[in-house]
Amino acid sequence: MNSSIIIRPATGDDCRTLAQFNVQLARETEDKHLDPEVVLRGVRHMLDRPGDGFYRVAEIGGQVVGCLMITFEWSDWRDSYFWWIQSVFVRADHRRRGVFHRLYQHVLLEARSKPDVCGLRLYVEHENRAARHTYEAMGMTPGRYSFYELDWSPRHGE
Repeated sequence: MNSSIIIRPATGDDCRTLAQFNVQLARETEDKHLDPEVVLRGVRHMLDRPGDGFYRVAEIGGQVVGCLMITFEWSDWRDSYFWWIQSVFVRADHRRRGVFHRLYQHVLLEARSKPDVCGLRLYVEHENRAARHTYEAMGMTPGRYSFYELDWSPRHGE
C-alpha cells in the first residue's frame, strides 16, 4: 500500500476534477455519456450541502487521483444511518496501487467513530467482476436485497 496517499475532504477547488471523474466513471462502467455541466452542478450541490453527503479524495503529490462520495440512508430499524459509498473512481494510471483501499479504510474508520452510523453500503454493476472482487477483499459481502429503481431523470447519451 502506498503511504504517500493522502485522504482528505473534497473542497470547492476539487469540483471540476470530481465532475470529470464522474463523467469518466459513467462512461467506463455503464457506457453512459453524461452532460458535464449537469454533473458539475451535481458535484457543487454536494459540496455546498454537507447534510446531503460528502466526498473524500485521494491525493498523491498534490494531485487528486481518486475519490468517493458518501450519501446517507436513515434506518428506522437500527435508529442510525448507513453510509452509501458512491461515485468511486481512481485514475487509470493509479489503479491497483492501494488508492481505493486507503479511501475505503479512511471512510470505514470515520463511519465507525460516529455513534449514529451503523454500516456501509454500496451498489455495483452485476457484470463488474473486478469491482465486486475488490469490495469483497475489503470485507464487504453481497447484500440480501436486489436493487430496483424508478429513474425519471433525463437520459443523456442513451
